[in-house]
This record gives sequence, C-alpha cells and structure tokens, in this order.
Amino acid sequence: MEGENVGKPLLERKKYYENCPGCRVDKAKELSEGQGVPFTNLFIIWMVVLCASMPISSLFSYLYFMVRDFNIAKTEADISFYAGYVGCAFMFGRCLTSVMWGIVADRYGRKPVIMIGIIAIVIFNTLFGLSTNFWMAVIMRFLLGCFSGLLGPVTAYATELFREEHQALGVSSVTASWGAGLVIGPALGGYLAQPVEKYPHIFPKGSFWDKFAYFFPNFIISAFAFIVAVGCIWIPETLHNHNCSNESMDNFEALEIGSRVVGKEKTNQKKEKLLLNWPLMSSIIIFCVFSLHDGAYHEVFSLWTVSPQRLGGLNFTTNDVGNVLSISGLAVIVYQITLYPFVRRTTGPIGIARISGILTIPLLQSYTFIGSLSGFALHIVLSIASILKNILAVTITTCLFLLQNRAVEQHQRGAANGISITGLSLFKAIGPAAGGALLTWSQKRMDASFLPGTQMVFFVLNTVVAVGTLLTFKPFLVEKRTT
Repeated sequence: MEGENVGKPLLERKKYYENCPGCRVDKAKELSEGQGVPFTNLFIIWMVVLCASMPISSLFSYLYFMVRDFNIAKTEADISFYAGYVGCAFMFGRCLTSVMWGIVADRYGRKPVIMIGIIAIVIFNTLFGLSTNFWMAVIMRFLLGCFSGLLGPVTAYATELFREEHQALGVSSVTASWGAGLVIGPALGGYLAQPVEKYPHIFPKGSFWDKFAYFFPNFIISAFAFIVAVGCIWIPETLHNHNCSNESMDNFEALEIGSRVVGKEKTNQKKEKLLLNWPLMSSIIIFCVFSLHDGAYHEVFSLWTVSPQRLGGLNFTTNDVGNVLSISGLAVIVYQITLYPFVRRTTGPIGIARISGILTIPLLQSYTFIGSLSGFALHIVLSIASILKNILAVTITTCLFLLQNRAVEQHQRGAANGISITGLSLFKAIGPAAGGALLTWSQKRMDASFLPGTQMVFFVLNTVVAVGTLLTFKPFLVEKRTT
C-alpha cells in the first residue's frame, strides 16, 4: 500500500482502512483500472431497481376491477373515486419517509436500506395481492410506500459503485431499469390478473386463484423480489466507516480529517442557503406541478380505459390496458436512449421542456375524440397518443431534473434531490386521489351542457399542464450552471 503512494503529495495519497467497506470498494475500483465496464455491478443495479419499480405501476392495469370486486362503491361511477385512494397510498407513504431513509442510508449504509426496501416488497406486495377489502389494499400500499426508500440511496449507490469514467453509465442504468420496470409491471398486471377468466384450463373456477383474482401478478413480482433480496446479501457496501482514535492517527490522517472538517463547515453554510436558491426551487416547484398532472393522468387513463362506454369509457379489458401501457413504456425507453440526448442538445433543457408542455395540451384534448373510435382503429390511435403523451412527460421531468442538479454544487445534490423527491411523492400522492374523484364527478354529469363527461376531465388536466408550462418562462424559471 505504501508503494502505491510514493511520489504523491501528502493530501493526494489514498489511504484504505482495513475494516471499512467503502474503502474495500474504492480499492477494488482502483485495481480494476483498464478492465472495461463492470457488468456485474450493472447487473446488481438493474435487478435492485427493477424489482423496486414493478410494484408501483403493476396495479394500474386491473385497479378498476379490483375496487369493483371490493363492493365498496355504491354506483359504478364511484369506483374511480375509491381507486384513486388506492393509487395514491403508495406515494403518500413514500413522501412521509423518503427523507428519513436518505438519512439512514447516509448514517448506516446504502445496503441496509436497499435490503429493507426489497424485503418490504416481498411482504407488503404479497399482502396487497391477498387484499379482501378496500382498506386492507390501501394500508398495504401505504406501508409499501413507507418502506420504499430505494430510489435516492440506489442512485448514490450506483455512483459510488463505479469508477469515475463509468459513473454516468451507472446512473443511467438506474433510469433505464426503472423505465423497464414501469413497462414490465403493467404487462404483468394486465396479463396475469383474473387468471381464472383468462386461463380457465390452468386455473379452475372456485380455486384459490378465483378467490384472490389479483394475487398472481403480485406473487410473481414478490417472488422476483425475494430472489433479489437473497442476492443482495452478497452485494458490497459503499459507505465509508472510519472508526479510529486520535492517538492512532498519523500525519496523513490528521491532514485528511482536517480537510474534511473544513469541507463540512462550508457544506453546512451552503445548505442553509439551499432553500433560497431560486434556480433550484423554481425548477422543483414546476417539477411538482407536472408530478401532480402525471399522477392524475395515469390514474385517469387506467380507469377511463376500462370504464363502460355509457360512462364515457372505452370498455377495455386488463389485457388491453396492459398492451397500451407496455407499448408506451417500451417506446419511452427507446426514445430516451436514442432521440432525447440529441433533442436536448439542440434546444436546451428549458426550451424542450417548454415545447413539450405546449404540445401536451392539444394532444391531451384529443383523447375525448379518440373515445368516439372503435375496434382496431381505437387501439392503434390510442397507443400512438399514449406513446406521444408519455414521451412528452418524460422529456419534461428529465429536463427539470437536469436543471435541479445544475442549480447546485456537487456536494449539495443529495439534499437537493431529497427535497425534489419529497415534493414529487407528495404531489403524486395527491394526483391519483384527485384524478379518481374528478373522473367520478365527470361520469355523473354525462348530460351537462358545458364540457360533459370526460371532456371536463381532460380540460382540468390540461389546465394543470398550462400552469406548469407558463412557469417555465422567465422570470419564474432561471437556469443556473454549477460544477
């Protein structure tokens, strides 16, 4: 170890502590120089994020039918109202605990938080599939959200697990695997829910699968999460833990720790000004507005497509919804990998976010006319509209996320992202409940003279988009670049 440091200035020498897990990872990274992309680390990130993202969206394909079977809604139009609360429970729980899990990850390590989150999926996602009433479903989703502290720590973990030249690949793998989970989740929910009706030769009527018609997709996801949880026993911890006494410190350690103290003092001073950083806070405010719209839109879309035609719906099956959501998610992944980098470089993050918001308004209003189609034409046109809508939404959120990280210095990005994720979870919790209530209200005024039925729903959703788009103009939104 001493030979590696010969000829280097004192403060540039790397010292590895024998019992520190973070030092072991750093040493392994140094020894792996020139060995190419660490595919094992990529596989770890993919599996962890994939099993964390699938439960979030898997229920949207069958939520309407699940709430209907709970027999809590007095009328068919009330189903959407109750479904909104099931949809928002997860995000509400995550909103309450996301900051806490970030603190735990910084103090005790990324690995414990990752394992707790995955074990929570095994337990609460399974119990959600076994829900026999509305309140059990809401509580299970809420508890799943409370223990879902993966997103922030796993992003930090992806950065710390890779060498500097591969860190961008590690972070992008989080986004890609998260998107893949949002594709696979609705597909599993659409194809595997109500198996007795879809596959009567395999699942007989009157069996366990008939009583718990929505258990199968949740069981598959929980089984996958269990395998990942077992595999996580052997993943490395990346958090540094240097327990040493003052008497045992040599000159190197004293200078190293002294430099860290100075850095921490500067960090604390700048953290006090984080909430006064207007470029950061303006982008977070706009991010929250679009998160409100996004949460409401996904809830409305999944409920509107399966609602009966007499209530302005499309009368889709769970398979139909799963097909549309899966195609849209796959298209978004392809777009992010191929076209998005070029589009962002051409117009800049603020410009493309603004254009995407403007284009969303006429596209979303066209949904009311799409509902008048039928047959194959309906499926094709709706799939195209859904692809475009999700591409525009992803473009907006990605650009805003980029602006947030540019607005602060590197050592402040963890705290800034914590604020952003808390706001995201809060407004995505409000969105599904508001969207479900709005759809229920609209279905009770099908004969109204002003914006009857679902026309009112898409008008309100467009109003939220318009507000968010207006906020992207100066003087409200200001771009700031830091190192």
